[in-house]
Amino acid sequence: MKSTEVPRLTVIGTGYLGATHAICMAVLGYEVIGLDVDQRKIDKLASGEVPFFEPGLPELLTKALESGRLRFTTSFAEAAAFGDVHFICVGTPQQPGSDACDLTFVDAAVRGLAVHLDRRALVVGKSTVPVGTAQRLTSLVQELAPAGTDVELAWNPEFLREGFAVDDTMRPDRLVFGVASAWADERLSAAFAPILEQGTPVVRTDLATAELVKVAANSFLATKISYINAMAEVCEAVGADVKDLADSLALDDRIGGRFLKPGLGFGGGCLPKDIRAFAHRAEEIGVGQAVSFLRQVDDINRRRRARTVDLVRELLGGRISGHRIACWGAAFKPNSDDIRDAPALDVARTLHGLGGHVRVYDPAALDNARRAFPELRYGDSALDVAHDADVIVLLTEWADFREIDPAALAGVVRDKRIVDGRHALDAAQWRAAGWEYRALGRS
Repeated sequence: MKSTEVPRLTVIGTGYLGATHAICMAVLGYEVIGLDVDQRKIDKLASGEVPFFEPGLPELLTKALESGRLRFTTSFAEAAAFGDVHFICVGTPQQPGSDACDLTFVDAAVRGLAVHLDRRALVVGKSTVPVGTAQRLTSLVQELAPAGTDVELAWNPEFLREGFAVDDTMRPDRLVFGVASAWADERLSAAFAPILEQGTPVVRTDLATAELVKVAANSFLATKISYINAMAEVCEAVGADVKDLADSLALDDRIGGRFLKPGLGFGGGCLPKDIRAFAHRAEEIGVGQAVSFLRQVDDINRRRRARTVDLVRELLGGRISGHRIACWGAAFKPNSDDIRDAPALDVARTLHGLGGHVRVYDPAALDNARRAFPELRYGDSALDVAHDADVIVLLTEWADFREIDPAALAGVVRDKRIVDGRHALDAAQWRAAGWEYRALGRS
């Protein structure tokens, strides 16, 4: 097709990344097919139901379906015949029993699509993969595709923040195009034309650099989070206040305050597995020593969970067993129902395992939590789980929890004790209301 023509897009994989990308691109005016091998996902999306929690996305799905520009399928042959630019958006989880990235779904998606590509097309990876994957997939797709070398591969890493994915897709702070030819650059530019017209910065680079951008960014953010949590450990040892320390560091414009928030640490489906896979891949290619610090970053992050349990134990006089514990939060972050590697549920399960009578509430993630951890007990609201509690543990910093009046809550609980695992509450306000308040890194 001519480079000036508007390409038709396919999105392979309709999980969090893929469904968001397909919906938003259709709203921006493209004809889009979303493909998944899971018929249930396809049926839900086709009926107007987003199968996960993301603010603003259900309304955009309705708009996209009504426009006629978005439809869904399970057929690779249909997608190949329809699309000019094919986005690979499948998951890349951590391999069981290893820190390595599991590329099973990426390989299956590329193989399933490639055998049906009988004309010139561009395959674009958006999934987070180990460096070197794009080069291997280029050979694979050109070997399998009837169109051979007329099919090219590019890499366009995603930078979505759960809870802000719509804005990050339609108004990103940058685009990265990993391309091997001017034609691939033209096709990718055409596939993002409305976004480029907004003046969005574009970094045009090679495939390997484009693959590295996402894992490098996530590693940097994880390092910054773990750094301030390491300082929290120091503060606890000497009686200092890590929040005041973080506030002071944030005023240095060389450092800044973003991601410099002490607390329970990071989780989710990206940062933990990405830094582990990055370190693993670096060792494979002989530069493991260069990123060996990422192992320490991961260790610091894990220790925050154990230390939160310790704070609960200290507040309860050294014994968790037999006490009623209200856990506020299950998702790994607010404005999400994602419970992958969620610190909140890790802490809740540990408290349960130590004999605590644990009840959990989360505004969005309860259904996922119930399916994954049926051994835990759940409640209908923050006040419900706090009823007769010996201690409350704030584990996910939802705005709902920050807005609770500590004076009013005092009449619900058995004892006025709270552990603020996210530094989300006003310590002075809670203490003034008679609460025993504890937080990581604070006296």
